[in-house]
Amino acid sequence: MKRRKTDAMLPTMIAALNGAFNDISKAMKLHRVWIALAHEDIGDQHRRTTLGPLWMLVNYFAFVGTFAFVFVTKDASNPSYIAYVAIGMLVWFYLSETITVSVSLFQREASFIQGTTLPLFVYVMRLTMQCIIRAGYSLAGCVLILLLSGYGINTNWLLSLVGMLLLILVTPAFIIVFAFLGAFFPDGEFIVGNLMRVGMFLTPVFWLYSGQEGIQKYAYHWNPFTYFLEGVRGPITAGIFPTHALAVTGYICLGLWTLALLLLGLYRKRIVFLI
Repeated sequence: MKRRKTDAMLPTMIAALNGAFNDISKAMKLHRVWIALAHEDIGDQHRRTTLGPLWMLVNYFAFVGTFAFVFVTKDASNPSYIAYVAIGMLVWFYLSETITVSVSLFQREASFIQGTTLPLFVYVMRLTMQCIIRAGYSLAGCVLILLLSGYGINTNWLLSLVGMLLLILVTPAFIIVFAFLGAFFPDGEFIVGNLMRVGMFLTPVFWLYSGQEGIQKYAYHWNPFTYFLEGVRGPITAGIFPTHALAVTGYICLGLWTLALLLLGLYRKRIVFLI
């Protein structure tokens, strides 16, 4: 009986994956569309402000300064700690914004989804590009802080790029999974938002783990976000190639993309009825 169910599910999964890859292929051919839309979105969000998109850089400096000089004053004089917080904030802001905004993606794009025949992956890449552009401003601030902290540009920065590339690679998968979560469960937007606020304090963004027992031990080792942070931060602040962190991150990427492709293949044509 179980074998028959498995045999029946296999063609469905293959068809779903083929549909997902077809949708992605069509969307990538329209790359000029989602790149232009993403740039337009960033401009619209800051159109009437004096600093424009530079406000994202100001916000980044404000958060890094707060956590580095107010919350943990005993470590604030240590340049390595300032770098630790700067990179941690860079990665966390990117992950947090991507996940939080993704939950309501299909609701925000409902009029386009219902009124056009664009591949669903276009909207995913539109949001991906927005997140990358915003992160670019934070990255500029992070580089400046690192240079002022005495971290000159060297080969360790290139090693850190491996973690960044994995982070960018998994972004569309994050968006697809959480966008479908929001489509199936409208309350997901509020649940995920609250979890991400709490998650910031359970992730080693600004606190250091030195083998402590208790909740910090579990928050460090069993928190998937830890490995995204360490994959980017380890080469620069610790001078090591974070093999373990990158391996775990790679497995997370593989799992998320598998789930994302199945969701996209199975429900991309039904999403119009869910929003």
